[in-house]
Amino acid sequence: MDRRWPPHWPPHFLFLLLSFISFFDLGSGTGVFRVQRKYTDRTHIADLRAHDVLRHGRFLSSVAAGAIDIPLGGIGIPTETGLYYAEIGIGTPSKSYYVQVDTGSDILWLNCITCKHCPTKSDLGIKLTLYDLNSSSSGNIVSCDESFCSSTYGGEIPGCIHDAPCQYTVLYGDGSSTTGYFVTDNLQYNHVSGNHQTKIATASVTFGCGDQQSGDLGSSAEAVDGILGFGQSNSSMLSQLASAGKVRKMFSHCLDTKNGGGIFAIGHVVQPKVKTTPLVPDMPHYNIILKSIQVGGAFLNLPTDIFETGDNKGTILDSGTTLAYLPELAFKTLMNAIFSYQPGLSFHTTQGFLCFEFSGRVDDGFPKIIFHFEDSVELPIYPHDYLFTTGNDYWCTGFQNSALQSKEGKDMILLGDMVLSNKLVVYDLENQVVGWTDYNCSSSIKVQDDISTALYTVDAHNLSFAGRLEIEGFIPFLMATYLLFNFFL
Repeated sequence: MDRRWPPHWPPHFLFLLLSFISFFDLGSGTGVFRVQRKYTDRTHIADLRAHDVLRHGRFLSSVAAGAIDIPLGGIGIPTETGLYYAEIGIGTPSKSYYVQVDTGSDILWLNCITCKHCPTKSDLGIKLTLYDLNSSSSGNIVSCDESFCSSTYGGEIPGCIHDAPCQYTVLYGDGSSTTGYFVTDNLQYNHVSGNHQTKIATASVTFGCGDQQSGDLGSSAEAVDGILGFGQSNSSMLSQLASAGKVRKMFSHCLDTKNGGGIFAIGHVVQPKVKTTPLVPDMPHYNIILKSIQVGGAFLNLPTDIFETGDNKGTILDSGTTLAYLPELAFKTLMNAIFSYQPGLSFHTTQGFLCFEFSGRVDDGFPKIIFHFEDSVELPIYPHDYLFTTGNDYWCTGFQNSALQSKEGKDMILLGDMVLSNKLVVYDLENQVVGWTDYNCSSSIKVQDDISTALYTVDAHNLSFAGRLEIEGFIPFLMATYLLFNFFL
């Protein structure tokens, strides 16, 4: 049977549309493995030693991986593209696709040629391409009885029939969704081979073929070909490449709001050095422990339980979100502290943003904010980071009230591109830590090739993108819901 042709899906397969909940829910499964000693006879000590030598060799080879340089475009300012996107190659022959980089979700998916309500053009000025499984000689459908499907959903799929497709649904925090089925095809990527040099390499990856989109995913505003999830689950592209021994389970991004684009690399970054803070264990997203918030020289007087972690709580780093969201009490306290530096301002709401007129330099007129995390790691947020201009001395704040975004996330602190930009952010999943440092994202970093142990320079990229968006005509972009909110000074 030609697995590249999607079969007709009868109605009884609808219940197979299980969901990845991108922000507030995650399905997971556990398994039991029976373990027994391979060598029980003490006379086989030589075999034991030989076995250990082979095993140690596998340990070494498992980390003997290279680095990948992913071209990046876009700019994470609401009045610009409002997102960052990468260019990847999929299929045989390979075709280029532009996908939003999102650390808040797990899977890679592309709009497919059979898609309903998929955008046909993009206001970002990029050419959209629909993935056609049947035009790729290396593409195949993933069936519901394959291991990828069962491991993704934490067990066998009830009612699965052999060769029926493994379906997926992803729901995003702004109410948009994508539905389709999983396929496996070749990924073409840039393997770092020298200073400022890459060579083409390929690997087989499994990703979603989206055939129905809803919400903003069907709009031409800020449209891309799909989303590249860089979450921690085994279904992510990063995990698949690491399992295949292509890379170490580490990646970094440096998002440039000054010139656009920036740096996105998979692998071990050795320069610049960053100070790290631990990830909260067993969480579906990149959740870290916030201890306190400082505005200017003063710490905000907030109850300690506002920083607790757990279900629908905690502090999440998410490159798929443009703004920064705080629980209502923290949000209002922070706003009061910021604008106490300019008590004479007159405020207005524009498209859900708190805005005001100010004619001076914002870095001179407003305070620096510092988020303090576990292990004494600081995240500085400058006025030019949390304030953006719409022109004519009109400024708006990018901080938002979580309580007015969604019921499930009202107690969540979510830090998006606004506070992550112009910093090198390193995600070391092998050691379960993340770290960052202020950095010029138009420059370069050094990564280590574990095969040769050589250090190579990786440069910034800036894929072409459309010009400035007018805020009055701005449509809310992915993963950021703009609702009018009340502000009390």
